Parts: sequence; C-alpha cells; structure tokens
Amino acid sequence: MSFRINHNISSINALRNLGGTESSVSKSLERLSSGLRVNRGADDPAGLVISESMRSQLSGIRQAIENAETATAMIQTAEGAMNEIHTLLNSIRELAIHAANTGANDDIMLAADQDEIDNAIATIDRIANQTQFGVKKLLDGSSGVTGTTTDPSVTFFTATESSISGTYAIDITTMAEQAQATAGTGQTAVLGATETVTVNGVEIILTAGCTQVQVVDQINLYSSSTGATASIVGGDLTVTSNGYGSNVNASVVSNLAAATTSTGIGMTVIADTGVDIAGTIGSLAATGRGRVLTGGAGLAVEGIAISTGLAVGAAGSVTVTNNSLVFQVGANKNQTVTITLNRLATNGIGTDVTGNIFNNLSEITVLSADQAQDAIEIIDKAIQQVSAKRGELGVFQKNTLESSTANLAITEENLVAAESIIRDTDFAQEMAELTKNQILLQSGTAMLVQANQIPQVVLQLLQ
Repeated sequence: MSFRINHNISSINALRNLGGTESSVSKSLERLSSGLRVNRGADDPAGLVISESMRSQLSGIRQAIENAETATAMIQTAEGAMNEIHTLLNSIRELAIHAANTGANDDIMLAADQDEIDNAIATIDRIANQTQFGVKKLLDGSSGVTGTTTDPSVTFFTATESSISGTYAIDITTMAEQAQATAGTGQTAVLGATETVTVNGVEIILTAGCTQVQVVDQINLYSSSTGATASIVGGDLTVTSNGYGSNVNASVVSNLAAATTSTGIGMTVIADTGVDIAGTIGSLAATGRGRVLTGGAGLAVEGIAISTGLAVGAAGSVTVTNNSLVFQVGANKNQTVTITLNRLATNGIGTDVTGNIFNNLSEITVLSADQAQDAIEIIDKAIQQVSAKRGELGVFQKNTLESSTANLAITEENLVAAESIIRDTDFAQEMAELTKNQILLQSGTAMLVQANQIPQVVLQLLQ
C-alpha cells in the first residue's frame, strides 16, 4: 500500500464520475423541461436530421390539407351556381313545352312565354359572368380553356380540357353556305287569288292582289318562325335560310299551280340544304357544322372550335391557353390536381345539336310550333351539358379532394407519431434516469469528500 500527496487518484476519479453524473442530471432536466429528447444536433445527429425532414413534410401536409379544403369550398361555390342554372333551365323547358301546345296558344301567350324565356336566359348569363370565389370568377370561361385568333374575321368559340395549349394555323377548304330555294317562274302580276305558301313547315296566307314585293314582305313577317328570309333575285322569289350548314333547310310549296297570276312557286316543292364549313386546324382534321369548325377527337386540337365567314384559304391562327384550375394537394413537387370550368353562358351551352335551327341556348325562340320543338331539344342538350359538368365536379370533390384530404390526415397522424418517437421525451424513462443520477450525484459527492481525506493519513505518518 502506497501513500502520495501530489496526485490523489481516488479524488480525481470521483470528481470525473461526479462531473459525468452532473451532466446527465442537467440533460435530464433539460429534456423534462422542454419535452424533447433531441434539443440540439449533439443529442442525436441522425435523429435530428430525420425529425427535421419529418417536420418539413408535416408543415407541407398541413398546408396541402388547407389547400384541398379551400378547393372544396371553391368547387361547392361553382356547383351551387350550376344548381341555380339547372333550376332556370328547367323553367325554360316548361315554358318551351307550354309554347309547343300551339293548339291552345295565341300570339300573346307565345310572346309572354318568350319574354319569360329571355329573362331566364339573361339571368343564366348573369350567374355565369358573376359567380366568383374571392376575386376569381368561376363560370365565365376564365377558369377553362381560352383562345385568341389573329384574323379578325375568325371567332374563337370554345375548347376543352383535352385541347393542348399552343398556336394552330387555320385553313378553310369549303365555306359554309345558307340553304337557298328559288322559284322557277317569277311572279309577273298581282295575285289573282288567295294563296297559301308553306315555308319550312310554317303556313303563310297571301291574299289576292299582293304584288311580288308584298309577297316577300308577308313571308318575312314570319322569318323568326320559319328561320328563313325571302327576297327577289333576278325577278324570282328566293327563300334563304337564316343559318348556315347542312342542318338548315329552305323549302317552299304553294297550294296553287305556277302561273303568271300566282307566286310562280306552283305545286312543286322547292328545297335546298346548306353546306357546312370544312377545313383543318393546325393541319389536323376538323369537323364542320354550319360556320363552326371543331378539332377532331384524339388530336392535339380536340375540342377547339372556331367560326369564320372568310373565303377559302388560310385564315390566320388560333392560340389556345389552358387556364384550368390547379390545386396543390400534396407536400411535394407536382402533387397537383386539375379541373376545368368552362363558360356556362347561354351562347356556350345547348350546342352540338344536329338538324336544329338554333346553334345554342341563347338563340332559342318559341313563337311557332317548330321553334318550340327545336327549343326543347336545345334546352335538353343544355341541361345535359350542365348536368355532366356538375357530375364531374361532384366526382372531383368526392374522389379527388375529399379522398386526398382524408389520406393527408392519415399521413399527418403517422408522421406526427414517428417524429414523436424520435424527438419527444419519454417522461417515465427520463424520470427514472433522473432519479438514478440524482442518487449517484449525492453518493459521488460523498465519495469525493472521502477521497479528499486520504492525504490526511500522510500527516499522521509524519508525526
């Protein structure tokens, strides 16, 4: 056994252990007071890196959930406006069906029906142009696919979400034509007897004594009902359809045989059919209907529709821009969903009905039986189009937004649990550790006192 006074190894050892215990006590107190097991990189470098990455994901997920909820509110706003449009369309349909009951209606009743229809159409247009979420308008077409043309004689009608943004050259190979029926024998005298002329199914009575000019004027009084206009061309009575394309007709038949004292129409039915526009968009196939040229299905120009009265040949270009609504519903890059809200004004719904005198809902009139029947068909098409868009919004809300929100909430829950395991303090474990270290701190302090008394033995040896 040896005794030394220059170096007290026992004291140094006790002091070192006491310092370690004190550090452990301090760390336990920090963890218990902060609630975090990892307060700095030195506590757990790998755990800190992983937990910070999780925190970043969590903040992104929480914002994505908020984005999805905002998108849901926006879609509900648009769908609510469409519901009002649906109600108005149903009212318009009732009026058209009432107007079609021509056996019990007179001109005053038909005019009243038309006035109410016009008012409902104006209301639909107002809803389409004024519905907005915050400052963003939803149904005016600005949240859909828009287009501009370089030639002022070319009008951009519409495009779909399938249309690819870009600039496409327009080339017209066949111009749309109106239907035109011309009597073979011109009227050279006043009518010698009352005559009934049927124009596109509408009977018009021409009284005896009418001149050719008066015949034309009388026929044109019914232009809104017949969808055609009469004129004198080369001395002959000519009836021209108001519309263009293969879906419009001009037919005339008289109940009197052709004679110099009659209209010169005779018993023979005079009829003609219009011609649809033909051409290409972006050198790709397009379908013509009347004066409207629409890009073919499955192509880059699918759904792009333009109208022109320009002559055959190049007609400038159309530039299409997809302004579809894009929602970020994920915490990472490109985790987006898209929905297109097309223009729902009345000149954009009730379209694509073949063999109809009207091109869209804004054009309908119900002042005759034929017009009322065609109006019903246009209205049904408009209802179908609005219903389809409402269904699309419903699917988008339910299967995309709500499902994304639910999935994000589950992901958030799991990430929070994972981060908690890495970063949070386990209070039971930490209290046990603190208690142990506090006891060691007390015993270490006592042992340091004992170790410091060892050199005193040397003094006893020196006495």
